[in-house]
Amino acid sequence: MTEIRDGLRIDGPDAGVLEIRLDRPEARNALSTSLLRGIAGRLAEAEADEAVRCVVLTGGETVFAAGADLGEMAAKDMQAVLLETRPALFAAIARFPKPVVAAVCGYALGGGCELAMHADIIVAGASAQFGQPEIKLGIMPGAGGTQRLTRAVGKSLAMKMVLAGEFISAHEALAAGLVAEVVDDAACLPRARELARKIAGQAPLAVRLAKDAVLQAFETPLTAGIALERRNFVVLAGTDDRNEGVRAFLEKRKPVWTGR
Repeated sequence: MTEIRDGLRIDGPDAGVLEIRLDRPEARNALSTSLLRGIAGRLAEAEADEAVRCVVLTGGETVFAAGADLGEMAAKDMQAVLLETRPALFAAIARFPKPVVAAVCGYALGGGCELAMHADIIVAGASAQFGQPEIKLGIMPGAGGTQRLTRAVGKSLAMKMVLAGEFISAHEALAAGLVAEVVDDAACLPRARELARKIAGQAPLAVRLAKDAVLQAFETPLTAGIALERRNFVVLAGTDDRNEGVRAFLEKRKPVWTGR
């Protein structure tokens, strides 16, 4: 099933995978508030839909997302920026508990780079370029760019990207740890779909708690993170899927997950 709304093209779910495509080519997929609201709203629906086990987020063939909508931004003064809903929408996207795989070709700049970093896995096409060029407009990243980028690539490279506004290539992003892999542009979306299908084929509760544990590595000290990991591990020991997984392994067959 294909649905077009709020500047998005939505396909699926198919085999547990929902695909969300940014579809504002006339604006280079600029992240207007309405577009972000559409993404957050569709993810909220996907969270409640048991048929969705993984999400693929993608943009165009030459632009993933070129940043915020500057026309919208220009009309706002400090008070309007202070009161806008964009931080809450990005926070809602970040809270989505199911895995998100981003397929990024072409430019992922400013808010586009920040949106890509909200994904759990980034597959980059060879043409991809990542950047936080807000400094060239007399501003700075405001949707997690200084924080997520630094955690992903380290202080020095993050400072260069944020303070000089320079972009990095797909292969530089791979070397820095920002993306999981680089493939030819034509293979980018198919590879992201392949990964998403693999994830969707795993035990849903295990995937959800494993994602939670990995994300906590960025939020907590090591001791607290290990304690949370162990707690999630113990919780999974009481699930039907854990018992099914062990039985299937011993019986040399493919497990049948129920999400219970």
